Amino acid sequence: MRLVFAGTPEVAVPSLDALAASPHEVVAVVTRPDAPAGRGRKLLPSPVAVRAEELGIPVLKPSHPRDPEFQAALKELDPDCCPVVAYGALLPQSALDIPRHGWVNLHFSLLPAWRGAAPVQRSIWAGDEITGATTFRIVRELDAGPTFGMMTERVRPTDTAGDLLDRLAEGGAELLVQTISGIESGQLEAREQETEGLLSYAPKIQVDDARISWSEPAVGVDRRIRACTPFPGAWSTFQGERIKIGPVTPGATSDLAPGQLEVTKNAVYVGTGSTVVKLGEVKAFGKKQMAAADWARGIQDFPADASFE
Repeated sequence: MRLVFAGTPEVAVPSLDALAASPHEVVAVVTRPDAPAGRGRKLLPSPVAVRAEELGIPVLKPSHPRDPEFQAALKELDPDCCPVVAYGALLPQSALDIPRHGWVNLHFSLLPAWRGAAPVQRSIWAGDEITGATTFRIVRELDAGPTFGMMTERVRPTDTAGDLLDRLAEGGAELLVQTISGIESGQLEAREQETEGLLSYAPKIQVDDARISWSEPAVGVDRRIRACTPFPGAWSTFQGERIKIGPVTPGATSDLAPGQLEVTKNAVYVGTGSTVVKLGEVKAFGKKQMAAADWARGIQDFPADASFE
């Protein structure tokens, strides 16, 4: 089939690669406009745009998919289907109606669970043991279209959102190719989502959501931190300054109060609402990421009663 692929971040690149290597023809790529990045805030193309140019595929960067110029260009391309992975903009009905087989989205959850912007993060935060990816036809309602196929993936005890998303991006790429092939052959039929008792939402995680509540049990602290790694990054404050905190290791019972720190020669422990956790890596403001023990050694006259706030 003639495909126009839509995607923006790095997580969409495996699907673009898989489709480009398939028997189907990717005639163009749609991605978000160049955005400021880095300390210099220089305008840079999206990871998908960079990869498409490497593959020699034309790239469209509309400010919004409702733009008449973009929709005219899409009609001219005459796609049979538009596969989508993390494009990042809402598609109006006028755009949805252009490809013969619609827009087919790869979503990183087992729909109807975790509809929304942060399915992988919310799955880890909720303590799910199994998650996965789903292909579905896009409709106006958020992630509510009929589904084509699914893959499952175990959530490992130490998975960060970044770890799990990387695996889902690779496995989901193959699922997307199989879905497109099944639509072409007519052997794959979309089925409406069964939502009763299964529907949940995954809103974007804001910076304030990522602040650690040390009064939570250790398991809750661990899940929040892993869900917010690498973005937006879990954090707490120490002596009035924000500290980003990487994944922790739940430890044994102790008498540390929630947020209270215990520093040893090679480790830093923090009290929670249940057992302690051992800090992994931390990043203080204006400094590089480092092991928690190195961070503590760098603080002169570390208070005996120190705690995160």
